[in-house]
Amino acid sequence: MLRNRAGGPPACFSRSRLLFFFLLLLLVLPAEAGLKIRSDYSPHNRTRERRRSTTYIILHTTEGGAKGSLTKLKKYGEAHYLVDRNGEVVRIIHRDRIAMHAGRSMWNGQTNIDKVSIGIEMVGYHNKPLTKSQKTALRELLRQLQTIYKIPDSRVLPHSMVAYGRPNRWHRVAHRGRKRCGMLMAGDELRRELGLTSRPSYDPDVRAGRLKVADPYLEKVLFTPKRSTPAPPRRTTSPRPTPAPATGRNVIARGRSAWDIAREQYNASTTVYTFPDGTTKRGDQIRSWSRIPAGTQVSVKGNTVEQQSSAERVQVIGRDGSTAGEIAGAEVAKESTIYFFPNGSVKQGNQMSSDDFRRLARGTQMLVGYTYGGVISANRKAFDICGPRWNLATTFYRRPNGQILAGDKINERNIPIGTMVFYQP
Repeated sequence: MLRNRAGGPPACFSRSRLLFFFLLLLLVLPAEAGLKIRSDYSPHNRTRERRRSTTYIILHTTEGGAKGSLTKLKKYGEAHYLVDRNGEVVRIIHRDRIAMHAGRSMWNGQTNIDKVSIGIEMVGYHNKPLTKSQKTALRELLRQLQTIYKIPDSRVLPHSMVAYGRPNRWHRVAHRGRKRCGMLMAGDELRRELGLTSRPSYDPDVRAGRLKVADPYLEKVLFTPKRSTPAPPRRTTSPRPTPAPATGRNVIARGRSAWDIAREQYNASTTVYTFPDGTTKRGDQIRSWSRIPAGTQVSVKGNTVEQQSSAERVQVIGRDGSTAGEIAGAEVAKESTIYFFPNGSVKQGNQMSSDDFRRLARGTQMLVGYTYGGVISANRKAFDICGPRWNLATTFYRRPNGQILAGDKINERNIPIGTMVFYQP
């Protein structure tokens, strides 16, 4: 056998050739070697854009079982990976492409975190521990993804840390506390088990005044050091952990409102209120939220993965609030608040005059916290306006005849020319 002059390996196995074979081996091995993983891609996988950069990994909890969660995640392309209770990992959207998992989100002033992040759903609930198998699988998945994308531990964040809510009758400004999704993964003890050695010590958007704290308990969980989960406050006037769906008693009491229990699902048709006298109403049937009696039980239902999409809907003066201020809070006159008048005209809040506000009538429809993308034309399709979010339930289309439809009810090929498009920034 030929050997080089130094008596080492054959000349054909020089360092450059060894490097070549090593790289070839990486191409042959599965992308996430060492994990019990399978592919079950969303039908949206091939059409999703590739991310230009990857800055964050966002950790979610499904708030439901594996089967129903996977079905919904696939249908809308709402995660890159799902980690089941037995440690099995499922690929849903390719890790280089955009998945619509973070919804209305902001971190350090950057909105639309979907564009710069990977989303991982853990089957389970925000206030219940992960299984040993899940922790083992997630630790390895994080290690690999952080290595590939060079993401530091401080940018592996629970969804509840980046999600934020629009103004409503309880919170007049944009606020942190829209979800408690994944909050347990902010705890130091669990993060150490996942191989994470650092985390944010404060909320940069709250500190900068961009958002207000709407859930003091969540704030404590996310940013209190040296504890995996702080003990819940004893006083009934302080927010308490939301029980997992279909467990515990979600009861309205002094200091505990419908929003504290159901968050942005409070007025959804899938949220049911059972009053002390035994009568029931759906969230979309309730008109006077201040008159809901203490002792009313709230049941949040629906086919949800942490109720991501269905919370967003067109709101109506007279149904969701008696005035625009009750619905949009401090954002009534902002560009991101859209008014659809009964006479067919459409205006953004910054286009409204004082007379316009005085003339707001019952039946006026509103979107709060939205971008007006423009109008569909022969040369400008829905995808051209809002990209892969064109068919999300949180994107809305206002047809020339005045009808407003959510993106998941739209056939892109049959959208009339002149249709207006509104989407979350």
